[in-house]
Amino acid sequence: MEYFSQPVPQPRSDFKSLVCFSPFKSKGGEHINPSYDSTLDEPPVYEESNFSNGEHRAVRPSVVSAFGHDTLDRMPNIDFYRNAGSVSGQRAVRPSLQELHDVFQKVRASISVPDTVEDDGQDSDGAPSDDLESAIPSDSDKGAVKFGWIRGVLVRCMLNIWGVMLFIRLSWVFGQAGWGLGIVVVALSCVVTTITGLSMSAICTNGVVRGGGAYYLISRSLGPEFGGSIGLIFAFANAVAVAMYVVGFAETVVDLMKEHAAIMVDETNDIRIIGCITVVLLLAISVAGMEWEAKAQVLLLIILLVAIVNVFVGTVIPATADKKSKGFFNYNSKVFSENFLPAFRDGETFFSVFAIFFPAATGILAGANISGDLRDPQGGLPKGTLLAILITGVTYLAVALCVSATVVRDATGNTTDLITPGVPCNGSAIVCISKLYSMLSVMTMVSGFGPLIIAGTFSATLSSALASLVSAPKVFQALCKDNIYKALHFFAKGHGKNNEPIRGYVLTFVISVAFILIGDLNAIAPIISNFFLASYALINFSCFHASYAKSPGWRPAYKYYNMWLSLLGAVLCCVVMFVINWWAALLTYGIEILLYIYVTVKKPDVNWGSSTQAVTFVSAVNNALSLSGVEDHVKNFRPQMLVLTGSARTRPALLDLAHSFSKNFGLCLLCEVFVVSLAKALEEINANMEKNQVWLRKTNRKAFYTAVACDSFGEGAERLLQASGLGRMRPNTLMIGFKRNWRTAVTNTHKYGTVVLRMNQGLDVSHIIEAEEEMLKAAKEQQELENEMNGNREKPRGLFRKSRKSSQQVPPPPQVAKMNERLLEASTQFKKKLPKGTIDVWWLFDDGGLTLLLPYILTTRKKWKDCKLRIFIAGQPGRSDLDKEEMKSLLQKFRITCSDVNVIDDIHVKPSSDSWRKFEEMIEPFRLYEGSKDTVQAEAMQKEQPYKITDKELNTFEDKTNLQIRLNEVIQENSKSANLIIVSMPIARKESVSSYLYMAWLDILTMNLPPTLLIRGNHKSVLTFYS
Repeated sequence: MEYFSQPVPQPRSDFKSLVCFSPFKSKGGEHINPSYDSTLDEPPVYEESNFSNGEHRAVRPSVVSAFGHDTLDRMPNIDFYRNAGSVSGQRAVRPSLQELHDVFQKVRASISVPDTVEDDGQDSDGAPSDDLESAIPSDSDKGAVKFGWIRGVLVRCMLNIWGVMLFIRLSWVFGQAGWGLGIVVVALSCVVTTITGLSMSAICTNGVVRGGGAYYLISRSLGPEFGGSIGLIFAFANAVAVAMYVVGFAETVVDLMKEHAAIMVDETNDIRIIGCITVVLLLAISVAGMEWEAKAQVLLLIILLVAIVNVFVGTVIPATADKKSKGFFNYNSKVFSENFLPAFRDGETFFSVFAIFFPAATGILAGANISGDLRDPQGGLPKGTLLAILITGVTYLAVALCVSATVVRDATGNTTDLITPGVPCNGSAIVCISKLYSMLSVMTMVSGFGPLIIAGTFSATLSSALASLVSAPKVFQALCKDNIYKALHFFAKGHGKNNEPIRGYVLTFVISVAFILIGDLNAIAPIISNFFLASYALINFSCFHASYAKSPGWRPAYKYYNMWLSLLGAVLCCVVMFVINWWAALLTYGIEILLYIYVTVKKPDVNWGSSTQAVTFVSAVNNALSLSGVEDHVKNFRPQMLVLTGSARTRPALLDLAHSFSKNFGLCLLCEVFVVSLAKALEEINANMEKNQVWLRKTNRKAFYTAVACDSFGEGAERLLQASGLGRMRPNTLMIGFKRNWRTAVTNTHKYGTVVLRMNQGLDVSHIIEAEEEMLKAAKEQQELENEMNGNREKPRGLFRKSRKSSQQVPPPPQVAKMNERLLEASTQFKKKLPKGTIDVWWLFDDGGLTLLLPYILTTRKKWKDCKLRIFIAGQPGRSDLDKEEMKSLLQKFRITCSDVNVIDDIHVKPSSDSWRKFEEMIEPFRLYEGSKDTVQAEAMQKEQPYKITDKELNTFEDKTNLQIRLNEVIQENSKSANLIIVSMPIARKESVSSYLYMAWLDILTMNLPPTLLIRGNHKSVLTFYS
């Protein structure tokens, strides 16, 4: 927060109150903060103490005991590092450096250093700045269920990874690929998931992990654009996965009903009926609470483990004649060797078999998806996820190898039938009922007790469905809390002790039932698998990206990861997406890109310190360093603007015109000078830096804001000119508004081109902005008072009336209001599209081409595209046509198109007497009139007022004065209707021309004209006709 960097310990207006922590007590399992220092609980208490040097003053006992002397410094404590918007609403604060410096120079009572601050409560629920680790449990949270790494991570991941594939498809995979390539299929799948698990472990140990699973990890690593896009499709994938698992369960049940002739309607509708009933029951378990859901998962795990053990037991039970006829021969080396080589059939290949098996290896995020319900997600997620991958991988291989060593590929089920080795059954007369690729029947035959395989299948499908039914609402709730998609914020609300997303449960239920009723999920299954893989790819890329950025904030406690291994994992995930289904992969990428663009355009107001920001910073530094080693070239010249606007909102016309020059392709630096000492202005400068930069970003102005504090405006401008920029990214063009009272002038440096904008109505609208802010402030105060009075009817109405009277704003006089209206209208004319017209360029002196380049740049902007360039040059009498042809030839070589070239050959004519009289009236107050005095008196007057215009100076520069007056007359004759006039600015020779005379030249030159830009380059070429 900016509050802690301010030099003056003033309370922030956005804090409701300053409070102190209440100590946490350990009582019956209540929350205990082990890092809490009870000495910081209460307000500072000082006691009178005597010191060895005879000094007697009040000290704080807890500080004295640590250091032996009185100090306002605080000991290091975790409470100083909590987020200001924490769930608890409190955080400890340390004294600022200014407070430490001033502590002995002020009365102690005037130093107010709060121990804690309270959040304003606005948008704190679910705001990205919430700090779960600092949360103080409320009464409603005392019974919240938090899981350890075994129940919360290991059990869930194992159930999700095993799934129905273990009993239905595993034997088919090894029958097609052989156990040689089958091991490769399983190993490759485990490599992808293991790398993803390592990346996830690194990310989740790099700070406090909250609820949201994959969405939370990706969004906090890569930013809201990636997180918001993947979070939505990941939640949707989990919701549809519920339907897929439930349909798998229903199909198994219908097959059993079919065997016993118990079909209710028909197979399709029976699947729908049983599926819907199953989803309702699963929803009831989920809504009942995480504790009930966890108990159901444990029960399903026990059933699944028994079914797996049943398979191993069955392989050692002696085979009966019936089983031998169906292809089961117990462990047999010949059978094992025959099943080593692949035997792809029905058009299958290695990649198609891999695509069918790989979804079985997914499910590693089942524990991460309920990260908000884990007791220690940082420690539990790495252990539970990686151990689950190891156990399930070994189980898949063990079961598959046992079956490969005991069952032949082809058998008829009839002891009298013979099958020629190497010739598969064709199914014409003989049914191959016991071949390895006949799916469920093989596992039932191999097992010791067949019905347990059916129970295991039920357990696998229901556990996966239950895990997805819980995961989808949890992830979706976290996404909605961050308010990235504002239309979905309705689903952010939680209920009960565990903040259960009831609304998310209902939405997931509706989606799953809808897909169950659709019936055919085979078409959508590849898309769902690709959605999960896209999440894995981004988790791997997040780990790589954070490591690549080398941000000091990337300090994962889990060290067993490698950034290049994570990148390999991301690439493998993308490859597997195309292996599974190429069109589903393209569709996934398309949806993700569209969501990414949507979030990017909406620009959610969050800042999570993502690695994207870190890489952007590193890239900017590297690019700036690479530029510093390259010499400037005239072809690459572009105006880098340093604009003295004051506050960003103060001179909108100056800002808009400068922004038109730089746009997105050059540097635009808005500068403000505070004419006051730095100590007095530091607080205001710090506040303005953030406020102005936020305003520029919201109004889509590609510019930076900076400010300095100096004793004079000229000194501040010089500091900005000298110190602004970085390497080659330095301003080369100074742009200021014309100072109509020209009491002071900005000192120019010869390294800069100079641009001065003058508008008849003026540029400064700060007084209007201040009035608007005062009115808004008064309206806000009035509203607060009205709310207070509505809530406290017993208070006297006199207070209300008094405050209301004090808040009223006195309207300005009609003349002032009219002037303000014209000023506001003029100040926005460069913000909108300019009407058809001309940009008149009076290129009178060759300054390197800046006077011509800047108007050309304007014509390339969309707002100025209807404005044509007209060039005006000075010419000698009698050779106007030749001067015109020469200028046209030069413009043609520069490849700059203009509508007309005009040669003015009467600029040398003396100005009219009326114009000269106006000029004399203008400089009258600033003339010295030393000519009528004697020499000694004249020298004394000149020494006393060196800035005034002397008679000698006026005579010396009479021709130049006449030129400025005459130019104004000529410009009024030719460019009165132009949208913008650009004129070469006269040079002010140092120590020869007084400030007042020079400003009088500029004033008379631009008087009574449309918006006028005075430009003078630094006389280094910015245009070239060479390639």
